[in-house]
Amino acid sequence: MPDGPGIIAVVDTLPDTAAEPGRRTRRRFRISSVEVLCAILLIAILGQDRLQQLFDVPALRTGSTVFVAVCVQALPFLVLGVLISGAIAAFVPARVLEKVLPRRAGAAVGVAGLAGVALPGCECASVPVARRLMGQGVAPAAALAFLLAAPAVNPVVLVATAVAFPGKPELVLARFAGSLATAMVMGWLWARFGKLEWITARALRRLPEVADGQRWRVFAETARTDLAEAGGFLVLGALISSALNVLVPSKWFGVLGDQIVLGVVVMAVLAVVLALCSEADAFVAASLTALPLLPKLVFLVVGPAVDVKLFALQAGTFGRSFAVRFAPATFVVAVACAVVAGVLVGVA
Repeated sequence: MPDGPGIIAVVDTLPDTAAEPGRRTRRRFRISSVEVLCAILLIAILGQDRLQQLFDVPALRTGSTVFVAVCVQALPFLVLGVLISGAIAAFVPARVLEKVLPRRAGAAVGVAGLAGVALPGCECASVPVARRLMGQGVAPAAALAFLLAAPAVNPVVLVATAVAFPGKPELVLARFAGSLATAMVMGWLWARFGKLEWITARALRRLPEVADGQRWRVFAETARTDLAEAGGFLVLGALISSALNVLVPSKWFGVLGDQIVLGVVVMAVLAVVLALCSEADAFVAASLTALPLLPKLVFLVVGPAVDVKLFALQAGTFGRSFAVRFAPATFVVAVACAVVAGVLVGVA
């Protein structure tokens, strides 16, 4: 068949043994996201002087700095998370997880919460791992408890908190206790009141057993797919966080020093909108010298449990119906657990 107008590329799609002699199937070349990205980069390079003049505004510079900081902080741990997700899908049979975790959902929540101590990472890394655990047959309550515990109670976060607050071991202990309590309470609440229809079907889809010869291929494909899905929502969350950072005046913190209740509420909301990585949030909290320790503790417990970036990741991974229910409940539980842990440990 002769080439007609509008045919951009001709590709053989059938092997020689299956195709009829003299015939080839044709398909039209499609523009993918890679070509779009290359075009945008080319335009940015060619017009960089004009773009620099157009966006040379202090507020935009601040917002862009925050956006880049959130992405740079979170991306390595997101990559770690998708690699672990791929490894679970390819190398950990579902029957192994079924043997390790208790059959009772309440006991499985406790084991999954304590397992978060062993995984250094941030909340971005825990989302794809939790999804993969569900795909391997783990009870959603246990997977969600792990999702909340892993970024908040691992050794890296606790060491960073101790470095940021020297001479304040009670704050480190209170953060560990409040965060672990948040994860377990939310896991138990989900086991009691949660419904599977709130979670999108793709997150619950049971994965088939992987043949030995296909394990590395499954690992690569799973990690690539999870990174592509979660990365887009990470960017969305970082954009929201950068915009809100510009809109919150820094002078507001000066009036919170003597108002504990107002300070707790403001720092809880601030933890949601700033969307800091759990490895870096302690240093930000320590820099707010005008505030007492209790509002800072609430900031440290709420941040890894729920923020705009994490909400976007959860909505993209588990579905919007899940996120609009899980995030507000987590916020309330995290604030309550942080305050109770602070009072019991003696953080003032």
